[in-house]
Amino acid sequence: MDLLLLLAALNAPTPLFQDDFSHEGLGEWKSVIPAFEVKDGVLHAHQARADHGAVGRVHRAMRDVAAEFRFRLEGSTGFNAVFDDQAHKGSHAGHILRVAFTPGRITLGDDKEGVMRNDLYELRRTPEGKQKSAELLKGRSASVAVKLEQERWHSVRIEVKGDLLRVFLDGKPAGELRSPGVAHPTKTSFHFTVNGKGMSFDDVRLTAL
Repeated sequence: MDLLLLLAALNAPTPLFQDDFSHEGLGEWKSVIPAFEVKDGVLHAHQARADHGAVGRVHRAMRDVAAEFRFRLEGSTGFNAVFDDQAHKGSHAGHILRVAFTPGRITLGDDKEGVMRNDLYELRRTPEGKQKSAELLKGRSASVAVKLEQERWHSVRIEVKGDLLRVFLDGKPAGELRSPGVAHPTKTSFHFTVNGKGMSFDDVRLTAL
Protein backbone atom coordinates (compact mmCIF):
# COMPACT_ATOMS: atom_id res chain seq x y z
CA MET A 1 0.00 0.00 0.00
CA ASP A 2 2.82 2.39 0.84
CA LEU A 3 4.32 1.76 -2.62
CA LEU A 4 0.98 2.48 -4.28
CA LEU A 5 0.64 5.72 -2.37
CA LEU A 6 4.16 6.70 -3.38
CA LEU A 7 3.47 6.00 -7.05
CA ALA A 8 0.23 7.99 -6.87
CA ALA A 9 2.08 10.91 -5.31
CA LEU A 10 4.77 10.80 -8.00
CA ASN A 11 2.13 10.83 -10.74
CA ALA A 12 -0.02 13.52 -9.14
CA PRO A 13 -0.36 16.84 -10.97
CA THR A 14 2.00 19.55 -9.72
CA PRO A 15 0.39 22.72 -8.31
CA LEU A 16 1.89 25.86 -9.86
CA PHE A 17 -0.31 28.66 -8.56
CA GLN A 18 -3.46 29.15 -6.52
CA ASP A 19 -5.36 32.25 -5.42
CA ASP A 20 -8.72 32.50 -3.66
CA PHE A 21 -8.29 36.29 -3.21
CA SER A 22 -8.70 36.13 0.56
CA HIS A 23 -5.97 38.77 0.81
CA GLU A 24 -5.62 42.51 0.36
CA GLY A 25 -4.05 43.89 -2.77
CA LEU A 26 -3.29 42.11 -6.02
CA GLY A 27 -0.57 39.87 -4.63
CA GLU A 28 1.21 38.20 -7.56
CA TRP A 29 -1.23 39.58 -10.12
CA LYS A 30 0.10 42.38 -12.31
CA SER A 31 -2.49 44.80 -13.63
CA VAL A 32 -0.72 45.29 -16.96
CA ILE A 33 -3.56 47.34 -18.44
CA PRO A 34 -5.92 48.69 -15.75
CA ALA A 35 -8.19 48.05 -14.02
CA PHE A 36 -7.98 45.02 -11.70
CA GLU A 37 -8.45 44.99 -7.93
CA VAL A 38 -9.04 42.48 -5.15
CA LYS A 39 -12.14 43.33 -3.16
CA ASP A 40 -14.60 41.34 -1.04
CA GLY A 41 -12.67 38.11 -1.62
CA VAL A 42 -12.69 38.15 -5.44
CA LEU A 43 -10.69 39.64 -8.30
CA HIS A 44 -12.66 42.44 -9.95
CA ALA A 45 -11.90 43.80 -13.41
CA HIS A 46 -13.38 46.34 -15.81
CA GLN A 47 -12.23 47.91 -19.06
CA ALA A 48 -10.73 51.33 -18.41
CA ARG A 49 -9.23 52.02 -21.83
CA ALA A 50 -11.22 52.34 -25.04
CA ASP A 51 -8.50 50.74 -27.21
CA HIS A 52 -7.81 47.59 -25.15
CA GLY A 53 -9.41 45.42 -22.51
CA ALA A 54 -8.04 45.32 -18.98
CA VAL A 55 -5.19 42.83 -18.53
CA GLY A 56 -4.30 41.07 -15.27
CA ARG A 57 -1.37 38.64 -15.40
CA VAL A 58 0.43 36.11 -13.23
CA HIS A 59 3.83 34.70 -14.21
CA ARG A 60 4.66 30.99 -14.11
CA ALA A 61 6.80 28.70 -16.26
CA MET A 62 4.43 26.13 -17.81
CA ARG A 63 4.15 23.62 -20.61
CA ASP A 64 1.29 21.14 -20.25
CA VAL A 65 -1.05 22.79 -17.78
CA ALA A 66 -4.60 23.04 -16.46
CA ALA A 67 -6.07 26.43 -15.59
CA GLU A 68 -9.18 26.44 -13.40
CA PHE A 69 -11.22 29.40 -12.21
CA ARG A 70 -14.69 30.72 -11.56
CA PHE A 71 -16.08 33.86 -13.19
CA ARG A 72 -19.15 36.04 -13.07
CA LEU A 73 -20.10 38.50 -15.80
CA GLU A 74 -21.23 41.80 -14.32
CA GLY A 75 -21.98 43.73 -17.48
CA SER A 76 -18.88 42.51 -19.33
CA THR A 77 -19.19 41.81 -23.05
CA GLY A 78 -16.59 39.06 -22.73
CA PHE A 79 -13.10 38.10 -21.63
CA ASN A 80 -10.10 36.04 -22.73
CA ALA A 81 -8.00 33.55 -20.77
CA VAL A 82 -4.56 33.72 -22.39
CA PHE A 83 -1.22 31.91 -22.19
CA ASP A 84 1.84 33.83 -23.40
CA ASP A 85 5.58 33.41 -23.76
CA GLN A 86 7.17 36.83 -23.50
CA ALA A 87 10.43 35.42 -24.91
CA HIS A 88 8.73 34.26 -28.12
CA LYS A 89 9.16 36.88 -30.83
CA GLY A 90 7.20 35.12 -33.57
CA SER A 91 3.78 36.33 -32.45
CA HIS A 92 2.33 39.65 -31.36
CA ALA A 93 3.16 40.24 -27.66
CA GLY A 94 4.30 36.62 -27.35
CA HIS A 95 0.73 35.31 -27.46
CA ILE A 96 0.59 31.49 -27.63
CA LEU A 97 -3.04 30.43 -27.10
CA ARG A 98 -6.32 31.70 -25.71
CA VAL A 99 -9.88 30.84 -24.86
CA ALA A 100 -12.31 33.70 -25.53
CA PHE A 101 -15.65 33.88 -23.71
CA THR A 102 -18.66 35.95 -24.72
CA PRO A 103 -22.23 35.56 -23.44
CA GLY A 104 -23.08 33.44 -26.48
CA ARG A 105 -19.88 31.72 -27.55
CA ILE A 106 -16.57 30.18 -26.47
CA THR A 107 -13.70 30.32 -28.98
CA LEU A 108 -10.45 28.37 -28.64
CA GLY A 109 -7.50 29.84 -30.50
CA ASP A 110 -3.93 28.95 -31.44
CA ASP A 111 -2.40 32.43 -31.31
CA LYS A 112 1.17 31.35 -32.09
CA GLU A 113 0.29 29.93 -35.51
CA GLY A 114 -2.98 31.82 -35.92
CA VAL A 115 -4.21 35.40 -35.77
CA MET A 116 -1.32 36.62 -33.57
CA ARG A 117 1.51 35.16 -35.67
CA ASN A 118 3.47 38.20 -36.79
CA ASP A 119 2.93 37.87 -40.54
CA LEU A 120 -0.77 37.09 -40.18
CA TYR A 121 -1.23 39.81 -37.57
CA GLU A 122 0.13 42.39 -40.01
CA LEU A 123 -1.81 40.93 -42.94
CA ARG A 124 -5.08 41.21 -41.05
CA ARG A 125 -4.75 44.95 -40.48
CA THR A 126 -6.78 45.63 -43.66
CA PRO A 127 -10.12 44.18 -44.82
CA GLU A 128 -8.38 42.78 -47.91
CA GLY A 129 -5.74 41.17 -45.73
CA LYS A 130 -8.35 39.55 -43.53
CA GLN A 131 -9.88 37.92 -46.60
CA LYS A 132 -6.48 36.69 -47.79
CA SER A 133 -5.65 35.24 -44.38
CA ALA A 134 -8.86 33.18 -44.10
CA GLU A 135 -7.38 30.14 -45.85
CA LEU A 136 -4.16 30.32 -43.80
CA LEU A 137 -6.13 30.37 -40.55
CA LYS A 138 -8.15 27.22 -41.18
CA GLY A 139 -7.78 24.83 -38.26
CA ARG A 140 -6.26 27.45 -35.96
CA SER A 141 -9.46 28.07 -33.97
CA ALA A 142 -12.70 26.38 -32.93
CA SER A 143 -15.85 27.76 -31.39
CA VAL A 144 -19.01 26.52 -29.73
CA ALA A 145 -22.29 28.24 -28.87
CA VAL A 146 -23.01 28.61 -25.15
CA LYS A 147 -25.25 30.64 -22.88
CA LEU A 148 -23.41 32.55 -20.17
CA GLU A 149 -25.68 34.38 -17.79
CA GLN A 150 -24.84 37.74 -16.31
CA GLU A 151 -24.57 37.77 -12.49
CA ARG A 152 -24.13 33.99 -12.31
CA TRP A 153 -20.96 32.21 -11.27
CA HIS A 154 -19.60 29.79 -13.88
CA SER A 155 -16.67 27.40 -13.48
CA VAL A 156 -14.01 26.74 -16.12
CA ARG A 157 -11.22 24.23 -16.64
CA ILE A 158 -8.79 24.73 -19.50
CA GLU A 159 -6.41 21.88 -20.32
CA VAL A 160 -3.29 22.25 -22.46
CA LYS A 161 -1.68 18.90 -23.29
CA GLY A 162 0.70 18.74 -26.22
CA ASP A 163 -1.08 20.26 -29.22
CA LEU A 164 -4.53 19.68 -27.69
CA LEU A 165 -6.51 22.49 -26.04
CA ARG A 166 -9.71 21.50 -24.20
CA VAL A 167 -12.27 23.57 -22.29
CA PHE A 168 -14.84 22.48 -19.72
CA LEU A 169 -17.66 24.79 -18.62
CA ASP A 170 -19.53 24.10 -15.39
CA GLY A 171 -18.09 20.59 -15.30
CA LYS A 172 -19.03 19.64 -18.87
CA PRO A 173 -16.88 19.47 -22.06
CA ALA A 174 -17.34 22.69 -24.02
CA GLY A 175 -14.89 22.44 -26.91
CA GLU A 176 -11.45 21.40 -28.07
CA LEU A 177 -8.81 22.39 -30.60
CA ARG A 178 -5.78 20.51 -31.87
CA SER A 179 -3.26 22.89 -33.43
CA PRO A 180 0.57 23.03 -33.54
CA GLY A 181 1.03 26.32 -31.71
CA VAL A 182 -0.69 24.96 -28.62
CA ALA A 183 2.29 22.63 -28.12
CA HIS A 184 4.73 25.56 -27.75
CA PRO A 185 7.19 24.21 -25.15
CA THR A 186 7.15 27.18 -22.77
CA LYS A 187 4.31 29.33 -21.54
CA THR A 188 5.61 31.99 -19.14
CA SER A 189 2.38 33.67 -18.04
CA PHE A 190 -1.39 33.38 -17.77
CA HIS A 191 -3.68 36.37 -17.93
CA PHE A 192 -7.25 37.57 -18.21
CA THR A 193 -8.27 40.27 -20.68
CA VAL A 194 -11.61 41.82 -19.72
CA ASN A 195 -13.87 43.90 -21.97
CA GLY A 196 -16.85 45.99 -20.93
CA LYS A 197 -18.33 47.16 -17.66
CA GLY A 198 -16.89 44.54 -15.37
CA MET A 199 -16.71 41.06 -13.98
CA SER A 200 -15.26 38.99 -11.15
CA PHE A 201 -12.93 35.98 -10.89
CA ASP A 202 -12.31 33.59 -8.00
CA ASP A 203 -10.48 30.37 -7.11
CA VAL A 204 -7.81 30.55 -9.82
CA ARG A 205 -5.53 27.51 -10.02
CA LEU A 206 -2.71 26.52 -12.38
CA THR A 207 -1.58 22.89 -12.29
CA ALA A 208 1.15 21.20 -14.34
CA LEU A 209 -0.11 18.11 -16.16
